[in-house]
Amino acid sequence: MRYHNITKDDMLNGKGLRSVLWLAGCDHACPGCHNPITWSLQGGIEFDEEAKAELFASLDNDYIDGVTLSGGDPLNLHNRKDVTTLVKELKEKFPNKSVWVYTGYLYDDVKDLELMEYIDVLVDGKFIEAQLSPSIPWVGSSNQKVIDVKKTREADRIIVV
Repeated sequence: MRYHNITKDDMLNGKGLRSVLWLAGCDHACPGCHNPITWSLQGGIEFDEEAKAELFASLDNDYIDGVTLSGGDPLNLHNRKDVTTLVKELKEKFPNKSVWVYTGYLYDDVKDLELMEYIDVLVDGKFIEAQLSPSIPWVGSSNQKVIDVKKTREADRIIVV
């Protein structure tokens, strides 16, 4: 798994103050994407133990509410195995921190993946430039949903935050 950046003290990519891991690899290629540099699977640098230590150190701060995985697409087929391992470890080490994941895939297409057990919020759907919605928190376009994964799994229907 490769990444481009770890942003600390972020207020735009999820509820509260967050650390954000910007992963490489996205096949959606949405026109108007704000982060096309992250599309290539060969972009960025390897997410190694040093990068993981940096991310985990940022989460050790009490004022950080959680971590957000974005990109690129954390749920790109090439990222899924490593992302599953990472979010599982995040939830074990930081059980009181929320895990948000942004993806171009729809919830119904990824709901049965193991990693969904460790995600608190999934922001799903491709960015659609014609539906740009700067007034809606945490999404780029109005077709995207901010899904409470635990409540959705319990209710067996999509529950938005």
